[in-house]
Amino acid sequence: MSILLDPKVLMAIKSLSLSAKMTVDGFMRGINKSTVKGQGLEFSQYRSYQPGDDLRSLDWKMFARSDRYYIRESEIETNISVRFLIDGSASMNHKDGDFSKLDYARHLAASLAYLSNLQGDAIGLYVFEASGIFSLAAKQDFQHLSRLFHQLEQLKAGGTFTNPVHYKTLYAGTQKRELAVFITDMYEADGELLKLLETLNTRHEVIVFHLMSPNEFELNYKGYDHFEDLETGASIEINQDQARAEYQKNLETYMAETRTKLLDRHIFYRMLNTDVPLDQALRDFLNQRNKLKV
Repeated sequence: MSILLDPKVLMAIKSLSLSAKMTVDGFMRGINKSTVKGQGLEFSQYRSYQPGDDLRSLDWKMFARSDRYYIRESEIETNISVRFLIDGSASMNHKDGDFSKLDYARHLAASLAYLSNLQGDAIGLYVFEASGIFSLAAKQDFQHLSRLFHQLEQLKAGGTFTNPVHYKTLYAGTQKRELAVFITDMYEADGELLKLLETLNTRHEVIVFHLMSPNEFELNYKGYDHFEDLETGASIEINQDQARAEYQKNLETYMAETRTKLLDRHIFYRMLNTDVPLDQALRDFLNQRNKLKV
């Protein structure tokens, strides 16, 4: 079983590179200890070079990064391009405790990017902001990973979701089918996220990680009876105890409908509670990544 790291511990680590390394190292130790791997799950294992090993198995990219010789024991046949798409709208500022959905999103993206880089994949970052889409084109090298970490550390959420007029940024570059990882809270005013995902799905293999906080599931905001929409400013006053049963019923319906809509479009969907470790997301990512192998 993989080593589970408490998200509260990860969020307290200011360096995303350190947090990502800790997460992936713990995840890989768990895989190495397990005798049963998930269907389609693959990762290139490394070990130190020993005299007598076939020099053709040396991983020169790892040597360039670490100045040490490593043998790649399980060769991934095809490197791919991975785009990490982050919802930067104001609703991602929603908090439960000391950290927000955006905090969780940046640590999730950093861990997945670190894992992708180890696999030899090109990685890019796209942040959906009210004014447009910040883009860091996909590239494969360690310095690029550092730039991606830096941009994730600078992320701030605000305003509404990006206007579709800016989506053309997503289609620049290669025509090769890629893996798009969309990290979002699925908050939308008029179906704009579904429209975006439908468009992406024509060009890419798509993973959606839907972030929700524990207090959203439980309708448990102690001491509050007045709620304000983070993006529109609209407010409502409710009695949580009286509204909780109907709220949770409606939430269950919404979650089921969201999942069905995406799966019907062959988009991989996973809801992630922000108080759970990242292991499942890493496993999902590797499984979906393998679909793009030739």
